[in-house]
Amino acid sequence: MTRGGGRPGPRPGGESDARRHERLGARERYTRREFVHGGEGSASDSDAGPRWLFPLPELSAEKLPEWMRDAAFTGYLAARGFLPELLADLGVAGGQGPEHLVFGDMVFTPEERPVFWTQNVWRGARLLPAPSIGQAARALRDVQRNWWPHPVRLARRAALVAEKLPKVSAREHVFGVPAPVAPLGSFTLWDETALIAAAECSSPFPDGHVRFVEDRISAPSRAYLKLWEALTLAGALPRPGELCLDLGSCPGGWTWVLASCGARVLSIDRAPIEERIAAMPEVEYCQGSGFGLEPGLAGGPGARVDWLCSDMACYPARLLELVTRWLDADACRNFVCTLKCQGEEDRATIRAFAAIPGSRVLHLSHNKHELTWMLVR
Repeated sequence: MTRGGGRPGPRPGGESDARRHERLGARERYTRREFVHGGEGSASDSDAGPRWLFPLPELSAEKLPEWMRDAAFTGYLAARGFLPELLADLGVAGGQGPEHLVFGDMVFTPEERPVFWTQNVWRGARLLPAPSIGQAARALRDVQRNWWPHPVRLARRAALVAEKLPKVSAREHVFGVPAPVAPLGSFTLWDETALIAAAECSSPFPDGHVRFVEDRISAPSRAYLKLWEALTLAGALPRPGELCLDLGSCPGGWTWVLASCGARVLSIDRAPIEERIAAMPEVEYCQGSGFGLEPGLAGGPGARVDWLCSDMACYPARLLELVTRWLDADACRNFVCTLKCQGEEDRATIRAFAAIPGSRVLHLSHNKHELTWMLVR
């Protein structure tokens, strides 16, 4: 029995995976639209695909480097637009070398290395055979339950694989709710015969991107999302009554976050913050420079600050001097600071921040050309 133009209808039980894949044809190739949050960075459905920094490798799975074929390796998803910075972090250049391979916005290396300009790190990644959509889904389910696709090419095929896996919610996150704890793996199709999958990733959020239920009314600027994300990833919030410093606070987004947690906030900037933020009962605004505040004097002589937060526009080296003074004086317990990166000369300073015991430097999904340093104790 046929339909319409005489084409055969689906067989009883539905269309086969192979037939469905064939029908989708060239539309499968390269587009990432379905899995890019909010449409940012999405590609067209044309064969041209997204404009990667390097051409996609034309290697079959059997021709991949030995360290990818025969053992576990590490994958790094570059922060959006910062693949060159990630490559510099890794100390490699070009699309391929003896110990690295660039695949779209991802870089694979034999071993994990300390990097900052990454949105998500795939740990213990492996190459798995996936000669069909069903076999790809079974291979992933044999490892664990939850997976998130990151298509670089064959995005429609990746979507069909994802349809056969347990559904993973990508709903917006409510600030104050702890980050997810269930393991979330990531996978990408290398070609029509194999996939790359990592059961363990550095971020509990899909592709390392934290989407919040935003407050578009109370917050004075979108900068508050950076602090929301940092505190969510740190797994800690300022508690009512704790003393917080917000250095470089104008127009008041971070002050608003801290005060909304119930903390007492000393908000400092040369420019005034919004009047309604300054009027919050938990907020004391002081016009001046955050660099002029002496450790041990913020909450009165000998008082210890609970949180020092800085989104100041300054060179990272100058911020490091300020942080070092506070650490040496043991005058603050927790720190969340934005590192406004200016160029090559900042790399040593970023490493110095990362070397502070117990701290971490990362690129938040709400960061731009900046990193965030956190020390939460």
